[in-house]
Amino acid sequence: MAAVDAAAFQAFTDRLLARLEREEDVLGLVGLGSTSGLPPAPDAFSDHDLFLVVRPGAQERYRAGLDWLPDAEALALTFRETAHGVKALYASGHLVELAVFDPDELGLARVNRYRVLLDRADVAARLERVRLATVAELSGRTPPGEGWRAGMLLTALVVAGGRAARGEALSGHALLRSALEHLVALLASRLGPPERAQLDPLDPMRRVERALPEAGRALDAALRLPVPAAARALLEVLLRERPELVGAPARAAVERALAGAERAIAR
Repeated sequence: MAAVDAAAFQAFTDRLLARLEREEDVLGLVGLGSTSGLPPAPDAFSDHDLFLVVRPGAQERYRAGLDWLPDAEALALTFRETAHGVKALYASGHLVELAVFDPDELGLARVNRYRVLLDRADVAARLERVRLATVAELSGRTPPGEGWRAGMLLTALVVAGGRAARGEALSGHALLRSALEHLVALLASRLGPPERAQLDPLDPMRRVERALPEAGRALDAALRLPVPAAARALLEVLLRERPELVGAPARAAVERALAGAERAIAR
């Protein structure tokens, strides 16, 4: 994405707000993520993430026509992502991700970081209820057991190696990313509250490098390798950080499977 400095990022938000304040059907504007103004601050690669709240019946007009966005003539790509959400990509590379709701539809959303930029319909109170519902939903989930996660991780490494040995490297890489999610969850479970707070509860793969800098570097390096070598590298991170989760027979079995995959690929 093209660099957008903090001043330009804020200027875009200000211009959008000024335009929407003139729209009678607009009841609220909410900045999410980097657009919320809450840390971490936006950087050169931040998108604008927005909720637009409009009068009932006006939602589709604002989803289908994006002339209300600043510099709409410079949009290079727009498409409907979900029933409520739209993505808009500018020629500069700047991305806007937005969803349009009426006040009652806000209850369908899930939020963590947000800031109400315009409120003509009790939007702040509604969003606070949405935030509390999101927290309750996340805290009410029973997390998978660590034994299950470790098993899913180890078997994904084995299957990934086998897929690569059959010439299905892309499928193997996809499985490695599935294994990575389990591995990150196992590493994150040992973090203290300050480090865990750096992760995004709605997307646990966000900001892993900040919460787990050493492991984050190792995981990134692993994913740059061919499938069997990457699988070995992920296994090494697990063995280094959470050795109690891998029994000797399981470790030997995974290593044997990966060695077989490497021999098949080398033929």
